[in-house]
Amino acid sequence: MTYYDQNAKLFFDNTVNVDMSGLYDEFLPLVPKAGHILDAGCGSGRDSKAFIERGYQVYAIDDSAEMAALAEQLIGQKVEVISFQAFKPSRYFDAIWACASLLHLRMQDLPETINQLSKCLNADGVFYCSFKYGQEEVTRDGRHFTNLNEQLLESIVGDSLKIAKTWVTTDLRPERHEKWLNAILIRC
Repeated sequence: MTYYDQNAKLFFDNTVNVDMSGLYDEFLPLVPKAGHILDAGCGSGRDSKAFIERGYQVYAIDDSAEMAALAEQLIGQKVEVISFQAFKPSRYFDAIWACASLLHLRMQDLPETINQLSKCLNADGVFYCSFKYGQEEVTRDGRHFTNLNEQLLESIVGDSLKIAKTWVTTDLRPERHEKWLNAILIRC
């Protein structure tokens, strides 16, 4: 999280205004109206803000204290500073939104982390996640990335979730030319 603590304002400025409505259109129809969403790795708070504005109840977490502080200002509510592995929710959620956040975990840690997070979903709960498209682990600018394709995603999703849909998009930031694997998982 050192990168995000040291570059929080730059990352915030580069991501807070990205139009994610196409992804919301895939995710939100699967979430009950006014449902409870865990924004796992909320970053700038952009998605939490969009969900709150649409009437959803959002609980946001992020591992970077600096990012969490900026997100709190944007969404007007507390963001818990905690890692995925340490997060022990005291409630259940209708949905989890993990947009470009789980990709910072090592491949070996993804199955257990996804399984642990899925335990806080209600029955038939929805779990959205996204990864840079590929099949390797890389380090860039001091950050670790685990890239996934459809086969690797299938290999890390445990028995508590089923893959409902995957699709590939291009990066929504105009200066980026990367592809993203998006997935909707459903709690079994």
